[in-house]
Amino acid sequence: MRPQIYTSLLAGLLCGWCLLSAAQESADAVAVRALEMKWADAYRTRQVDVLSSLISDDYVITMEDGSTLSKVGFISHTAEPSEHIETAEFLDIKIRMHGDAAIVTGAYHERGESAGKRFDYRDRLTDVWMKIDGKWKLIASHYSLAPN
Repeated sequence: MRPQIYTSLLAGLLCGWCLLSAAQESADAVAVRALEMKWADAYRTRQVDVLSSLISDDYVITMEDGSTLSKVGFISHTAEPSEHIETAEFLDIKIRMHGDAAIVTGAYHERGESAGKRFDYRDRLTDVWMKIDGKWKLIASHYSLAPN
């Protein structure tokens, strides 16, 4: 009888640990999703201090045309007076957790004006977030034009 009790207790503890682990992953995914939205809002409103706090120092972004920018380059691009973003929104976001890394995929829509020319982009994106010293940081982004 005692072995059955111990087996049941052990099974219960393992199930509880699995549920706790799944809840932690869900909490991390929720946190990353909120950071994606914060990033989009900060980009749209040109809050370079907020953007700078969200991205790692060795951040790299691949733009739609294949060019790449570092953190400094991206912040400079965002602060450019000729850039005016009206819409910056994520759609169909999927987040895959891998320990202290999160892979975000989805669609991105950006509309505005650059150097006096109107634009309306619809992209596919991949963002990579990593938990560094207990804080989520965006370490890489890749944007490509979505097929028409």
